[in-house]
Amino acid sequence: YWSTNAETETGYFMVAEKRVHIGDRLRYIPMGYFNDNSLGNITAVVTTTLGDVENNAARCLVSVIGGFLNTLAMCLAILLVDWRLGLLAIAGILAYLLVTELSQRSLLKTGPARQHAQMKLVEAVLEYIQGMGVVKAYGLDKDSGQAVQKTVDESCEKALGLEHSVAPWMGLRQITVRLFAVALALYSGGSLPLTRCLLMLVASFMLYAELESAGNMADNLQMLGASMDKANSIDDTPVMDIDGAELQPEDASVRFEDVSFSYGERTILDHVSLTVPSGSTTAVVGPSGGGKTTLCNLIARFWDVQGGRITVGGHDVREYKLDSLMKNISMVFQSVYLFNDTVENNIKFGRPDATHEQVVAAAKAACCHDFIMALPDGYDTVLGEGGGSLSGGEKQRISIARAMLKDAPIVILDEATASVDPENEAELQAAISSLTKGKTLILIAHRLKTVRNADQILVLNGGHIVQRGTHEELIAQPGLYADFVHVRAQANSWKLEA
Repeated sequence: YWSTNAETETGYFMVAEKRVHIGDRLRYIPMGYFNDNSLGNITAVVTTTLGDVENNAARCLVSVIGGFLNTLAMCLAILLVDWRLGLLAIAGILAYLLVTELSQRSLLKTGPARQHAQMKLVEAVLEYIQGMGVVKAYGLDKDSGQAVQKTVDESCEKALGLEHSVAPWMGLRQITVRLFAVALALYSGGSLPLTRCLLMLVASFMLYAELESAGNMADNLQMLGASMDKANSIDDTPVMDIDGAELQPEDASVRFEDVSFSYGERTILDHVSLTVPSGSTTAVVGPSGGGKTTLCNLIARFWDVQGGRITVGGHDVREYKLDSLMKNISMVFQSVYLFNDTVENNIKFGRPDATHEQVVAAAKAACCHDFIMALPDGYDTVLGEGGGSLSGGEKQRISIARAMLKDAPIVILDEATASVDPENEAELQAAISSLTKGKTLILIAHRLKTVRNADQILVLNGGHIVQRGTHEELIAQPGLYADFVHVRAQANSWKLEA
């Protein structure tokens, strides 16, 4: 009873610590890692892969170590009874270990393929579930189901392949121990007195039963070793702030100095230089794919620049520890993600020590207090994963409340009002203006009313800043910004007539 409890606790806490470690590690890894390593891969590591370790590692270690120690003790006892029988027992052990070593080499070839198939299965199932809306909208349930079924079949095939490769070796190991057990029994029957002969008959089979149990578990240890290597491979990914320091910025200014950045072969920013003075509002506009979101993400160091440098408060962002840098930046993304937790905990995510009164004040300022109170449990209502129980506009306003509560000196809004309904937009704009007063505000927007009052407007196109200035300055000169304003004006003048 105590042994089983100890094995269970050891396996659980060992894997729990590893999962937390992986979660902490991922916070400091460049976002490009998540492009190259799919969600399914990472999910499989922390669930299926580490689940195998959790359920089997401690039990296997106890069985292997206990089996070999018991075999060694019994072998020494046989040596004391008769040294010739002892040597024969040792020969059987060595033969068994040789066959086990050969089977381990076979596992090295087939084990990783099974593990890879499991990861592909997790990835396919996650993709199918997350894309269910598209599947239903386009009637692709049969085709998508076939894709999942294919990964299920591949996983089954690799698992069976692993068993087929191991089974002959398991049979050979059983034959080995049976032959040597019979040999010990026959030899003891012809050379020992009756009492010792009976003792050796029992010992011969007990000896190799312990060894066989240890050998079978050793196969599991081989696969668990591959699982641990996969989990540990995340530690091989370089983090971004190994040499960072806890810095206090001199002010809330942001500077780009000849910054270049690419996704693979695709250039996103090409020798960009700009200054966002402390306490000012800067709007970034331009066509889709021009690099606006990337420019803002580089400030928060989601990636590292490949040329030039970015400074926040006079310090290169690479000089900060990531936590130290992010204390100074609040971000509201165009695509909002809320956690499977209460509304209150989602709002205070960036400031866990905030009081309920502070949470409510931020929610009221972000125009989301009323709909929160209409929820079944108010601020204690648990949202579904990703905030699926809320509308897009409601999620966006909770995200804005979260950024407001954090109260960082630099605020980045990436189309923060894109999903807000018109009747709440004016009130929300006023709330953002009042609560970001005195802060450095960088916003990406396409609505004219959002950008026209900015202290400076940057027009980004093709990785270059092609225009910069105030609304009045840019509207008076030919270029992308004036075209943008004129197109918006024409669209606003459209009317439906009978």
